[in-house]
Amino acid sequence: MDAATFWLPALFFLIAAFYASVGFGGGSSYLAVLAIAGLPYRAIPQTALICNLIVSSGGVWHFFRGGHMRFHRVLPFVVLSVPMAYLGGRIPVGRTVFLVLLGASLFVAAVRMFLPQPRLGVLARMSDRTPWLVGIPVGGALGLLSGLVGIGGGIFLAPILILTGWSDARGTAAAAAVFILVNSLSGLVGQFSKGIFLDSSIFPLVIAVLLGGQIGSRLGAYRLPVAGVKRLLAGLILFVSVRILWSAL
Repeated sequence: MDAATFWLPALFFLIAAFYASVGFGGGSSYLAVLAIAGLPYRAIPQTALICNLIVSSGGVWHFFRGGHMRFHRVLPFVVLSVPMAYLGGRIPVGRTVFLVLLGASLFVAAVRMFLPQPRLGVLARMSDRTPWLVGIPVGGALGLLSGLVGIGGGIFLAPILILTGWSDARGTAAAAAVFILVNSLSGLVGQFSKGIFLDSSIFPLVIAVLLGGQIGSRLGAYRLPVAGVKRLLAGLILFVSVRILWSAL
């Protein structure tokens, strides 16, 4: 990580700014970059969760101020996800298992970013589903994954909210920010129970995501994301996920 002192903070700033604009914390991209940078695998989820926590905190605040926050829409997903994120963070994971989980998570996240948003007709047909029946098991699964590998889960939650018609684009971004915030905090507590594997080199990354997240969340409360940039990020994450899986297997 020391050899990447100059380019890592700049890259984290850009990641935070873009992801914050759509309510995400950027965990999938932080994980990908940290894996490439050669950070010890035990420190990767802790670093990503801290960055997630910082960015999503700003997102919750700005989307709330912008009038887009509807807490009742995300509550069914949060109920089980918080304790499961803590449990996932506490589970000891070997290097190979961690890399497989990380690579698979990044792969799914990248593929989801490539897919177009569903049409309004789909939203209307699916909007009568019961939130709690879907939210509790899905939230629990995403929470467990969040704690295990350090990905906030918002990138998986967002399409569910849109597909079921529970929220529009900005409302979904606001809900994703809440989901990432609570699960990143819970997962981080669980991770720290295994020991703290961080050092002072994390501070430039913390400052970078704090600044980038504030800029992105301010823009996201009033604008929609640029599809081209989203696909470029998806391509990067897809490449890294395949690389991680190849090295692990």
